[in-house]
Amino acid sequence: MAATRVTIQNNGSIRIEGDFSLHDESGREYGLGGRERISLCRCGHSEKKPFCDGSHKRHGFVSECTAYDLPEPVKKS
Repeated sequence: MAATRVTIQNNGSIRIEGDFSLHDESGREYGLGGRERISLCRCGHSEKKPFCDGSHKRHGFVSECTAYDLPEPVKKS
């Protein structure tokens, strides 16, 4: 198993577990307070973005995701 596991939860957040760090666009690291598991907002309503605060439940966010294989990347010539 990989050191980090990312799970897309149906009608909810993106769960990240394991050994990871989280950075903003400028490269600054979020302080995670020693957590080894976090949930990231997928609905866009969280008051604590990028982290999930459960707002998806109040806003009726519905988005089911089932795993599938991506096609091979297009090779540049």
